[in-house]
Order: sequence, then C-alpha cells, then structure tokens
Amino acid sequence: LQHYFIQSNLRTMFRSRNYVPGGDAPPPLHPPTPVPDDTPAPPPAPGLGDEMLLESLLISPPSLSPGTAANEMNLERWPIFSLLDTEFTGTIKMVCVFGNNGNEAIVVDHDDDVYAIGSNSCCCLGFGYQTSTLSPRKVEALCKKDIKTFAYGSGPHVVCITGSGEAYSWGHNGYSQLGNGTTSQGVSPALVTALCNKKITQIACGSHHSLARSEEGEVFSWGYNSCGQIGSGTTNNQVTPRKVGGVLNGLKIVDIACGQTSSMALSSGGDIYAWGYNGNGQLGIGNTTNQPTPRISLLTGQVVVVKIVCGYAHALALTDSGEIYVWGANSYGQLGTSTKCNTLTPVKIAEEFGRFVDIAACHYNHISAAVNHTGKVYMWGQCRNQSIQTPTETKFAHVVDVFACFATPSVTPYPMSVEHSKLGSLNKSIEQAFDDKSTADITFNVNGVQIYAHKAILKIRSQYFQKTLLQGMFRSPFTESTQDVIEVSQFSYDVYRAFLEFLYTDQINMDPEDAIHVMDLANAYCEPKLKLLCERIIKQGITTCNAAHLYSAALKYKNSELEEFCFRFALNHMTAVVQSEAFIKLDDTLMKDFILKASMQGAFKT
Repeated sequence: LQHYFIQSNLRTMFRSRNYVPGGDAPPPLHPPTPVPDDTPAPPPAPGLGDEMLLESLLISPPSLSPGTAANEMNLERWPIFSLLDTEFTGTIKMVCVFGNNGNEAIVVDHDDDVYAIGSNSCCCLGFGYQTSTLSPRKVEALCKKDIKTFAYGSGPHVVCITGSGEAYSWGHNGYSQLGNGTTSQGVSPALVTALCNKKITQIACGSHHSLARSEEGEVFSWGYNSCGQIGSGTTNNQVTPRKVGGVLNGLKIVDIACGQTSSMALSSGGDIYAWGYNGNGQLGIGNTTNQPTPRISLLTGQVVVVKIVCGYAHALALTDSGEIYVWGANSYGQLGTSTKCNTLTPVKIAEEFGRFVDIAACHYNHISAAVNHTGKVYMWGQCRNQSIQTPTETKFAHVVDVFACFATPSVTPYPMSVEHSKLGSLNKSIEQAFDDKSTADITFNVNGVQIYAHKAILKIRSQYFQKTLLQGMFRSPFTESTQDVIEVSQFSYDVYRAFLEFLYTDQINMDPEDAIHVMDLANAYCEPKLKLLCERIIKQGITTCNAAHLYSAALKYKNSELEEFCFRFALNHMTAVVQSEAFIKLDDTLMKDFILKASMQGAFKT
C-alpha cells in the first residue's frame, strides 16, 4: 500500500469509476470439511434442493482477445505471499492459491522449479511430509518437469500436468481421487500411470473427484461418485481414470469444469454436456434430477459456447458473441439475475455491459466475475459477506483480483501467470525518474546544488506546485533564474531533496533531527501527509540524546503538539536529558524556560 497514493493520483487523470456494492446479507457460509484418509465413509448424501459445495477450479487459461491482460496476477493482493521477499517473487511465472482458508499455494519459477507454501493439509503441498511452512520450499518431485497447470479439490488433493502431457497427483485420496488405484494419501506427486498413453492438456477437480482432457478431446474421470459425477452410469467410486462415454463418444471436448459433485464438458461445436449432482439445477438441463451420464444442456442449438466455469453451486457460460449465460444455485445472488431464486435453465445476463471476453467462478465460494471488451471487471454474488445480485463494475485491472479481495476464502479461480515487465512497475519507474537529468524538465538550484525533477509529477503530487506551475511562475521562497531553473534559498539541500523525493516515492527516510526541518517545509507547502510521516519519524526516533534538540526545533517552528511531546519525553527522562550534549547546547533563555516549565511539573521535587 505504500505507493497507493501515487497510483491513485495518476489513475484519477485517466478514469473515474463508481463502485457501490450492495444487497442483502447472505446466509452463513459453511466451508467444506476435509475427509481424513482414515475415514473412508463418504460425506452425507445431499438432500434435494440443498446448495451443494462445488469443489473445482477451471485450470485452462482464460480465452482473451489479443492484448488483454486479465490473466496477469498481482501478488501483493494475496496475503499468503505477504512475507516473501521481492527477490523470490521476481522469479515467479505461475502461481495458484487454494485451501479452505486460502492458506496454501504452489508456484513455478522461470527456472522451472516448483515451490509450495502454506498449511500443507493432507500433504497437499507435495513435500513428502505433513509439516507446514511460511517460507517457500521446493517440491522436488515436480522441479524441471515443465509444469503447465494445476487443478485442486477441497479434500484437498492436487493434480498437475507437464508440457509432455503427463499427469501427477497428490494429497487427500480417501475416494481414489488421485487415480492411483488406492485410497492411501499421496504425500508427494506421483505419476497417474493409467493416463500415460494419453497426452493430457487440461485437468479439473471436484471436491473428491478429478477430470482430465486429452489432446484428442477425450474426457477421463476418477474418484468419488456418489451422485454420478464420474459419468459411468453408476454411483460406484472409480479408483483409476476411466473414459467418459455415452453422448461424448465421437465428440472432441475442448473445455472441462467440475462442481463439488458434478462435471461439465464443452464440445468443439460449442455445446455443453453435464452430469452428476443436480439438486440446484447446476447441470442446466431444466430439472433437479442427478445424472449418472452426460446430458446435453438446454443451450444447445441456441448459441455457441466458448468457455464454461463452475462456482460453489452454479455455472456460467461465455458465448462466441460475448454473451454470458448462468444457471444453478442463487441464494447469494451469484447468478447476477437481480434475485436470489435458483435457475434450472440457462439465463442471459449483463447485456447492458457490452461484449464479454472472460468469465470466472470458483468452487470455494459463491462469487462470479467477468471482463468485458473494454477491460472493465465486474463481480457479483457473495462478496465479503455481501450479496451482490447484479454484475457490479469494479476498479480492478484483472478478473483474478476479484477473488483476492472479495472471495471467501481468497483462492485463485485457476492458476495464474505472473508478468514481470522489463520496463519495471509504474512505481519503480517514477522512483527512478527522480533527480534524473536526462528526463527532467525543471531544475532546482538549492544552495548551489542541482536537483532535477518533472513538472508533470510535481503538478500531480503537490497542490503547491500545481498552483505555481499553472500560473507559469514561482513565488517566494523561489526567485526565478531562468524559465526552467528555480533558485531555492529558504531550505537546505537535504531538506528540499527529501521533500522532492517524497513526491516521487511517497516515503521519507531521515533522522529525527533532519525530519523536523522537513516538517517545517511540509507546513509551508501544505503537505499533510509529509508532515504526518515526519512526526512519526520524530516520535519513533526521539532519545535522551536528541530530545532537547527536537524540543528546541519544535519551539522554533511553532509546532505546539510536537513541543509538548518532546517536553513530556524529557520530563520522563530528566536526568539523562539534562546531561546530554544537546541540552548543554541550548541557549540560556531556552534552557531557563525549560527548567522553569519542568519545575512546575514537579520534576525537581525531593
């Protein structure tokens, strides 16, 4: 947040958006409960009409138009990365955040090494042991394997695929969701051998089942099957990957997604097929009957769908013409239909916002998000315990930011790429521009030493400069030398440089003895934030050695609040303060006044 003020000022020059979330308070959220390996009994069968937890993440990258940056990720928005140093985060190229509290993450760096961080529930971080970690640790089994993407369920279990099309799985395995033929927990990534004869290009996970899509467009499924989510025609668990047949035979599938106990597939012809649990109408087939084999959606023949995603108990589809269709559970407004009524058949929403280019939803929560052709990001559903029933415009630059800031828990809807611009960030570029003679268009000559700056930045960041520069002249304390060289005599070089650097960095790094002089400038130039930072430095840096000096300066600059603070500090440490060199250097009048004031406070009582 340290550069927010700079960014907000610059953004204001370009656009202003209103963001007013609203809606009824949602019912309490009941997060999924992981099932330990030593408890093989399946979760309770869902009751008809109950809102079921959809536990999948669509892991294929979003389909975006050229130049769209909605799949880039800002790590600063995610709490789990807050302790990582910039040297490490600068090497990351892909990252995913998952877990019932958003407290687990896996990252891949540019050297093709894989690291994990977090609570490590059911060994889902893949270290080979259960221990949690606050700092990144290597997942040795995946390093140098050209990992392309991840999918993760709420067990939790994790599946990933490599550039060569191999699938690896690990984590919770109580229902054979790892596809290795057992129900033993996977402590580290292991190859899904049943898929070795196929090149896998996409994976998706439900709470305790998994899907994989091959290069040929076939769909394979395995794991928990209480509601028919495997698509085998039965409700028996599937211990190894099995090809999903029925109406999918002969079709080329181009996208897959999972709910907690439901599955979806999208054909190359733009038709949706769904199977599994349907108590909320999340299959989009017009009823609430579970389907043990794939059924075609009611959208068939009406539109051509290019992307499908599943939320907690709802689904969204994006068409080739940029329309969004929704169906399923809606108790949190996650369908964006202005009501909280479930919808059993697909309904078009948000037509007034133009063509959409991306959609996102996530099994961990009840939130939906979308990006339109102009790059505006919209969200709706359960947004930090508010029920937003219609798509609401945000100020986010990327769709994933919705999940970082408003989803509960904060998890990525799919693994995200992390872009590191060779030009550097906006903040870094502005910082580096300070005192750069080659790009400056104004020079300050302070006691014979030059400081180089930029008129545009000065106008944006300082009301004082805005007035003087717009008037085309500088008034006292400046005297105009030439058109772009300004003489400054009232303040010292160090003080004035600190002030200008603050305008570029939003920070000030000075000793308390110098900060008090900068605070005087802040008063003269009406810079309240700079004054606040100086006061903080002084109050945090006061000692028995400098208290007398700071007290003297506070009197000089007529800062009564700081004067009182320094006096109280000195009063509490009187013996050490009066023996300090700074106290001895006080002029006689000031020293006498200080002693008199201290005596009136009882400092010399015996």
